[in-house]
This record gives sequence, C-alpha cells and structure tokens, in this order.
Amino acid sequence: MPSRLDGPLKVSGRAEYGADHNFPGMAYGYVVLSTIANGEIEAMDVTAAKSAPGVIGVYTPFDPLELRTPSLPMFGETWVPLQNRDVAYYGQPIGFVVAETFEQARDAAMLVDVTYRERPALTSLEDGLASAEEAPPGFDGSPQTHTLLASGVDSIEDALADSPVVVEATYSTATQNHAAMEPHSAVAVWDSGVLTIYSGNQGSDLQAMEVAGALALDPSAVHAVNPFVGGAFGGKGRTSTPAFLAAAAARALDRPIKAALSREQVFTATAGRAATVQKIALGADTDGRLIAVRHDSWCSTAMDRSFVEPTSHGTSREWYATPNLALSQKMVPLNIPPTTFMRAPGEAPGSFALESAIDELAVALNMDPIELRMRNNSTAPPGRDLQWSSKHLDECFSVGAARFGWASRSPHGRTDGDWLVGVGTATAMFPALRFPASVEVTLQADDTAVVATSGADPGTGLLTVLSLVGAESLDITPDRITPRLGDSALPPGGMSGGSTATASAGTAIMIAASKVIDDLLVVATSPGSPFQGMETSYADGHVLAGGRTMTFGEVLRAVGRPSISAIGSSAPGEEMTKHSFSSFGAQFCEVRVHKWTREARVSRMLGVFDAGRIINDKAARSQIMGGMIWGVSAALHEGLEIEPNGRMANADFAGYLLPVNADIPEVDVHFVQHPDTLHNAVGARGVGEIGTVGMAAAVANAIYNATGVRVRHIPIVIEDLLDD
Repeated sequence: MPSRLDGPLKVSGRAEYGADHNFPGMAYGYVVLSTIANGEIEAMDVTAAKSAPGVIGVYTPFDPLELRTPSLPMFGETWVPLQNRDVAYYGQPIGFVVAETFEQARDAAMLVDVTYRERPALTSLEDGLASAEEAPPGFDGSPQTHTLLASGVDSIEDALADSPVVVEATYSTATQNHAAMEPHSAVAVWDSGVLTIYSGNQGSDLQAMEVAGALALDPSAVHAVNPFVGGAFGGKGRTSTPAFLAAAAARALDRPIKAALSREQVFTATAGRAATVQKIALGADTDGRLIAVRHDSWCSTAMDRSFVEPTSHGTSREWYATPNLALSQKMVPLNIPPTTFMRAPGEAPGSFALESAIDELAVALNMDPIELRMRNNSTAPPGRDLQWSSKHLDECFSVGAARFGWASRSPHGRTDGDWLVGVGTATAMFPALRFPASVEVTLQADDTAVVATSGADPGTGLLTVLSLVGAESLDITPDRITPRLGDSALPPGGMSGGSTATASAGTAIMIAASKVIDDLLVVATSPGSPFQGMETSYADGHVLAGGRTMTFGEVLRAVGRPSISAIGSSAPGEEMTKHSFSSFGAQFCEVRVHKWTREARVSRMLGVFDAGRIINDKAARSQIMGGMIWGVSAALHEGLEIEPNGRMANADFAGYLLPVNADIPEVDVHFVQHPDTLHNAVGARGVGEIGTVGMAAAVANAIYNATGVRVRHIPIVIEDLLDD
C-alpha cells in the first residue's frame, strides 16, 4: 500500500476536485466585483450584459438570487452576496452573470456598468490605530484583556520597572491571502428537489448546513461532495461565494451551474489573514528569568468585525513561565476584505513578535537564545493549575541544537566570501485540540472494511490516517481498509482545521471499531451462527473460540450478512479539566545575506517537534515542511499591498510573492515521539499548523545574527538591510 493513498491519484490527475465535475446542459457563472471600498450601489446597468452572446441570467442586488443569511454554531452568521446594495471593500462580490460558456460569462460581466455613491474609506491599519476598538471575547468566551500579577505587585508597569533587564519594541506583520492552488469554485446540480454541490471545503457536512440555511432547505436536501480539496489552510472553512451563487442560480435556471473565482478574485472575494501591530515588553533578572511580560496587539478586521487575530493570547498567555503577565487585544475595522483563520491563526504572527523579542532579550543578557528559552520553560500556562499533559520542548531544543550544529554559532555570525551568515532559533507551540467527529466502520463479507466520515482532506493526509488507524483498531492490514471522506452523506466529521483531524477522527475510529467488533461477536454467537453459545474473542481480524477460528468475513457469510457497521463519536471531554494540551517544537534556520546586494536567502532549516504519536511519518513530515516553508514565505516574501482606495496592488501570483524551489533549501524535520494518551486514545497531536509557528522569527533572528540589523516587521525586504 502506498504511504499516501491520495498520492497516485493526485500526481496522475485522476483526483477529481470540485470544478472538475461536468454535467449535460451545464452553464457557467462569473462573479462581478465592486470597484470602490466604501459606499452604496446606486444603479447597475445590465442591459449590455444581458444582450451579450450566450448570457442566460444576470443577478444583482436589484434583481437578486433567492438567498438568506445562514448561521453555524460557534462560527455565527455567514455573509451571503447580493442581499443589499452596501459596499464595504474593494473587490466585494456584487453581481453574478451566467452564460453558456465561461468565456461568455466573463466577457459579459465586464459589460455591467455600476454607479456608486462613494464614501471615504479607511484601508490602512497604521492610520486606523488611533480609532482601535476593544476586541470581543474569544471563541472560548475569554476576555481580550488579561492580567496576572504576583502578590504585592500593583501593575505590570511596576513589574517591568523593577526588572533589572527590560527590552521593549513594536513588531508588525503583513496582510496575507491563503493563495490555495485550487481557486474557490463550485458545481451545483439539482435533481428532484435535492441539491448536490461539488465544492472544495474543509467540512462537507458543515458546508451542507450553510448552503441549506442560505436556500431555506432542510439539511437533508443538500448533498455536499468534496473528497479532494486543493489547499485550504482556513480559507475554505466557510462556504464560498461561488457555492452560494451557483446553488441559487442552478435552482433559478433549472440547470447545472459551474462557477469559479479567477486568481485575482480569490484575493478579495475570500477572506485572508489580518495585518497586526504588536508591542511587547519583557522584563527579566540578570540570570534571564522572566519577571514580567506585556503583549499588546492590534489587528485589522473587516467592517463587519467578524474575526480577530488573537496574537497575544495565542502566544504570551501560555508559552513562558512568568509571575506577571498583561495582555490586550484590539481590532481596527477597515474597508478591506474579510479576515479569517489562516494556518496557525494568532500563533503564526504572534510568534514572530514574541520570539523576536525573546531573541532581543537574549542579546541584552548576552545569553544563548536556547538557554534563555529553556530557563523560562513553562510547566503550565502562567496562572493556570492545569499542567501540560506532555511536554518535551527541552528535548526538541537539545536534539535540534545537536543536529543543526548550534554549538558552533557565533553571537555575531560569520562571513563566507561575499555572504554574511547567521543562524536563528525560535520556539513553536500550537494548541492540541479536538473537534466533535463521528466515523462509521463497516466490516464486509469479503474480509475488507470501510472507514467513513464526512470530514475533509485538504492535502493533510487524513485519507491515509483513516486507513492506518482503522487497520490498527480492527487488527488487520491497511490494504484491507477502504477509507471514505468528503461527503456530507457520511457521518459528520466536522471541520478539518485547527490541526484536529487525526486526533478527532482517529479517536472516533477506535470507538467505532470497538463497537463493531462487539457487535460482530454477538452475531457470531447468536442462534444458528458458527459460534453459537460459545465464549468468543477477536484478534487479527478473526473470531476465535474453542480452538476454532474464522475471519470476520467468513462469519458474516456464514450468517448471510453482507456487512455489519457501527458509528463511533468523539469530542473533547473530561480531559480538558485535568490538563493543558499543546504541540511543541524548536525551529532552527541559517540565513545568508549578501554583503553588497543585501539579498537574504535561507540556506538551512531544521524543525524538531513534539507532537505526540506520529501516525504516518510521510504525511506528518510533509505537513511540517509545508508549514516551515510558509514561515519563510511570511518572513521574506509574502504580503498584500493595499492601496489607499482599497484596491489590492498585487492581487496575483506575479506581485504576491511566494517562495519557489530555488528559495527553499532542503528542509530537515525530526520528531521526538512521545504519545499523548491523556489528550486522546490515539496519542496523536496536531502537526498541520505548528510548522509555521516561530519560523518567521527564526529567519529574522538569523538575519540579525548575520548582519546586526534587527528588522521588526515582515516581510523583510532588501531595503531593510541596506546600510544607512
């Protein structure tokens, strides 16, 4: 069996993504976007568009498709296009043209003439800081201002004033887009009142619920299918604009509709990562032990205030032991596209600030950066009694230091010809979470088994995990398992996000497998069965009793049953009251900066991670490598430029810089495997997001080590490293 079940399908082009589906009589939709950032649509002249070749429908807020605003538990309401004439950002979906071909729909969309009543727009985070608002409570209900003070300390400022060594600085991170290889798209088909929608999404059952809500349908009337997702990273956690519009237009026109965003449209008609400004102050004694940490954060958010990037709470609230801690999180509403979860939300940009500040403290103390981090290693989040269930961060750093050659590091870098060479490190942490998930395990009469859930595999390797955990739980070989996912008709697997899929689905598999084996033994001992009235057991895919053994398939055939199934469900439970849970890692990076051109290039990377049990090494390593590369991208390449009028200046793959093969050296990944069965029965913790965390800071710290130039914003560009 291949170590990645989806690999052969993907590399051979046989994997079917949402937009790959075609049906007789299918028409094509194209989204029309706004060209102002704030105002109201006064009129939309669609005369030319309606008379263009092949056009069969033009929809606007003046002649909208029938849609409602759906809502999901925990996530709240989902914005649906064309429901009013308000414009809140440049590139907002405001129209939909349907034609016989994609080209006809696209060309006709360009003929829609829009008249606006334009209002002043606020598009700059820096300009909006003065009008920042208090952020709403976090998803867990926790306040966005958090203070922990030692006995006898009146304020965080007093604690900092009493610290022998203090570093204080402001850091900033850029707006980003998920930039998944598969643009957001959908194919919608109605048949006898039931909608089937093919659209890449991180949770097919959740997508079915949202679409049903938008169309005022019973959830059973919507069938969402997405076995393959071409990248998501949080950007496909909610139903996309093409999916809503295609579904509604297909109903209105009574024919299948395909709609896909262009690459440029993806940058505005979807949600991205917020820009942040973070002010950090660290106070320590002369031995490097933290006395006080203050972390104040501001993030951009859309005018609907629908998402806050929890930078301070995702890092400083938990990472280091300190008796005094003060956090605040504010948001700056702007006329920009929505913000949402993006790989390691909060932790990725937050770790750039915190881990850069820790490096600055190490310099001020003349202390090795690893020693400083280990000296402040936390046994539990500060102020909480719940200790980490399992933490081997010290081992990550010791193993990493040996593999990377950290002992030969010079505090002032080294020179190699025309290159200045430096190394940097950073801590990585990401919460170990579980979402509710259900999985069905079916034993079949041909001695194979099916493991099925609606959850998605956006390239994470979940399909293979289902096979491996299913085989282990049923005590058979993986090649006898058929994994199925990405279909809302299957048991609800929830969202594939937050680095939760393996722990969530894996635990549910173990429960389902135990149930189906128990049910099998009942069948095997029932009247007329091969083991009637006998004490039976199960091992190696066999039922055993009285010196006799039969495979589960033989038992099912003997009693005339084609299969036997059971559903297992898993959710966070009592363990959350006993321990704190996280994955941990140590990031290492070597950077070379050219003396004359000031070009910065990453030359070596190493990540060592404590993520519990690793179920599939190839998939886990791939996830970590992708995350580390994303961290390099954030540090040196990636950032959206928003013009004063709200237009994205670089909303394409020519201007929105992403690393290519030549930018990335060989990436070394190592796991220190310590199964965490206090977190879940599988013992696995998440690896999908932690690879990103800390990497940008490690790059920036390496650049400082090489050049002596401390850059406190990302992406870092050549101009930042030029001599004054």
